[in-house]
Amino acid sequence: MNEKQQQRLTVIAFVLAGAVVTVALVLLALEENVNLFYEPERIVNGTAPIATPIRGGGMVADGSIVHDEVGIGVRFVLTDYVGNDFEVYYQGLLPGLFREGEGTLVIGQLDENRVFQADKVLTKHDEKYIPPEVHDVLEESSESADADGSGKEEVSVSDNALSVPATTSALLAQDSAE
Repeated sequence: MNEKQQQRLTVIAFVLAGAVVTVALVLLALEENVNLFYEPERIVNGTAPIATPIRGGGMVADGSIVHDEVGIGVRFVLTDYVGNDFEVYYQGLLPGLFREGEGTLVIGQLDENRVFQADKVLTKHDEKYIPPEVHDVLEESSESADADGSGKEEVSVSDNALSVPATTSALLAQDSAE
């Protein structure tokens, strides 16, 4: 191999090594910043990982909001209205639109007791908004309620004609009336 070929081979080797290092760093950064959405069913049944940043969502269950006696901590339960409820603990100021029966998205991680330790609590910004993940869960809940013949009255909610069980739609309609 002559000197010119050896120089080309060295340059190619450095470029390839640089590309490998760059790809590895990008993948490492993406892995650390990914937090997947888990619906209440997956959080309750143990599919969601413990001590890993994730997002969870559902509707705030009636009567579940309990503020700490001292400090700004609050506990509440998120539900999909088909028996999948999980407890959330958040220490901080809640959004102004946070209340029972509202669609809520929490960002944080599950602790060893499977209590969701939220770093952020996000609620809808107007009477028609439901986080996309919560919307999908409610739609699936509605479909499963139809499949098992629960016979619950259904009400069309929102512009995209989402049909949900009457208990969910009543809460949504009550909020819209306020």
